[in-house]
Amino acid sequence: MREFEDLGFCKVDIGREERTGYPEVIFGHGKTVSQVREIFHRLMEVHGRAMVTRATEEMAVAVQADFPDAVYDSVSRLLTCGESARRFPGKVLVLCAGTSDLPVAEEAAGTAEWMGCQVERIYDVGVAGIDRLLAYRDKLREAQVLIVVAGMEGALASVVGGLVRRPVIAVPTSVGYGAHFQGLTPLLSMMTSCAAGVTVVNIDNGFGAGYSAAIIQQLVMEACSP
Repeated sequence: MREFEDLGFCKVDIGREERTGYPEVIFGHGKTVSQVREIFHRLMEVHGRAMVTRATEEMAVAVQADFPDAVYDSVSRLLTCGESARRFPGKVLVLCAGTSDLPVAEEAAGTAEWMGCQVERIYDVGVAGIDRLLAYRDKLREAQVLIVVAGMEGALASVVGGLVRRPVIAVPTSVGYGAHFQGLTPLLSMMTSCAAGVTVVNIDNGFGAGYSAAIIQQLVMEACSP
């Protein structure tokens, strides 16, 4: 049983899509441009699609030299090429509390889209101006999965969790003042939420939230298939 290829500096998990439904995703942080380029090339050969998270512009330039259709988003720092052959029914709704949370929110949204989800975004609806969130109450209840991204004290996830009957994936961000402790405060706040149905990923982990939303959508589609 050997579902990986040894490139010397890494072992590419080419069997992951068959096991999980999605190819391996490249975590760009800490890797060199040449390493990302080589892994990306191999994943494209095997799967016809690939994604890099926390990518740099230099990585994007190198990959786009081989794959002109590759797209780099400087806000989310996602570098992608190709897309999922499956398109899930329903909608994933990504909310963020403030404009400062946009990079993490866009990482979540971009990940979910690349994995086959229909995504809608509602940004800058933090609880300091609660009327902004409540103006979208109908859209909140129409979504199948909700991703809530917030820094500071992370209260937005609890409020949303109390308004809907769908899974809520909360993402704490490292946005806030000193007692925010680089995201620890909203992380603990979200983990101790009194709103049932709120699941929490790690600080700034938009990718993990988007991936989890896609897995939920994948389960729903497979369960409904004849």
